[in-house]
Amino acid sequence: MPPSDTPAAPARPIDTAALPGHRAHLGAGAPLRLDCGADLGPFTIAYQTYGALNADRTNAVLVCHALTGDHYVLDRHPVTGKDGWWERMVGPGRPVDTDRYFVICSNIIGGCMGSAGPLEPDPATGEPYGLNFPVITIPDMVRAQKMLIEHLGIKQLFCVIGGSMGGMQVLEWATAYPESVFSAIPIATASRHSAQNIAFHEVGRQAIMADPDWAGGTYHRQGTRPHRGLAVARMAAHITYLSEPALHRKFGRNLQNRERVTYGFDADFQVESYLRHQGISFVERFDANSYLYITRAMDYFDLARDHGGTLSNAFRLPDGRGTPVRFCVVSFSSDWLFPTAESRAVVHALNAVAANVSFVEVQTDKGHDAFLLDEPEFYQVVHGFIEGCARHRGLIPRRSAQTT
Repeated sequence: MPPSDTPAAPARPIDTAALPGHRAHLGAGAPLRLDCGADLGPFTIAYQTYGALNADRTNAVLVCHALTGDHYVLDRHPVTGKDGWWERMVGPGRPVDTDRYFVICSNIIGGCMGSAGPLEPDPATGEPYGLNFPVITIPDMVRAQKMLIEHLGIKQLFCVIGGSMGGMQVLEWATAYPESVFSAIPIATASRHSAQNIAFHEVGRQAIMADPDWAGGTYHRQGTRPHRGLAVARMAAHITYLSEPALHRKFGRNLQNRERVTYGFDADFQVESYLRHQGISFVERFDANSYLYITRAMDYFDLARDHGGTLSNAFRLPDGRGTPVRFCVVSFSSDWLFPTAESRAVVHALNAVAANVSFVEVQTDKGHDAFLLDEPEFYQVVHGFIEGCARHRGLIPRRSAQTT
């Protein structure tokens, strides 16, 4: 990580048409009805796949990405050049083994890496949607993913897995389409966004909208980008992804390239330089209006509210039986963004309907982002759960199948 004291430089808009990967064009005949009442269609979803779909189409795993993630799970990122964001979890021999499973990850609607969102052209005008893009929700994202899965000819996903906002999508999948999900792994997430999390998101949104270059959301037409506001939003959010012990271990109160403080407002401390770097690198790959839309979608998520105010109702079938989906719920002990109590609430609701659920709180001081980092116990838990589900689903390891 190259620390920098320089302010964020303007970044060029992302040319999403030139990005590698697959595109599905959906909703031309029957548009997607959004929770806000608007129709979206036709629209595009960008996605990547890894591995091969078996003859029965029963080995598909949907990976749901987090707030600022994308569909480049294993590929080198086309904008930043960095490795795929979940190479510890997905790949040959990994817990989500691409030698065995067909892995799909789509860029969510509202995103800025090729799926329909404020950065993409409005079919009605040919101009970027900007703030004319309709407000979206987590259920809207999942409905769009469902259309993609059906487009790929898959009736039931073997597993849906994701962390943070991806975990919200996992919960939505399992409750909205229990017949289409064999197993679910919601990680470091919650059934609703807390008041504290909504507050942090509001700080980020206000930072973007206070940037004069945001221009009321029309910066694409003005030839500007609100990179300063977006960088500040990222810096504030990034603090919530870490923990105090992890920050102290990494930076302490160490000074950045100097022997003493300057008695000014340069980045005297290493932690300041680190956050500035996070902000600068973020604006290179993300769109400010997308940040507004996606954070709002997380704020609106409330699974209990959508099921009569009782969370366990979300996991009941229309005939009153409990969900048939097998769950593995994972939390991290130092995650203060989505603390373990939030995961326990989900587990208690699943217990109330006698669902098949296992729960693990991984002991770590790495905070919310632990699901992206080197946490051997976490990967062992996921591997063991998926292996057990594969046996129940009758999925034979490829090597075993080849020898029979």
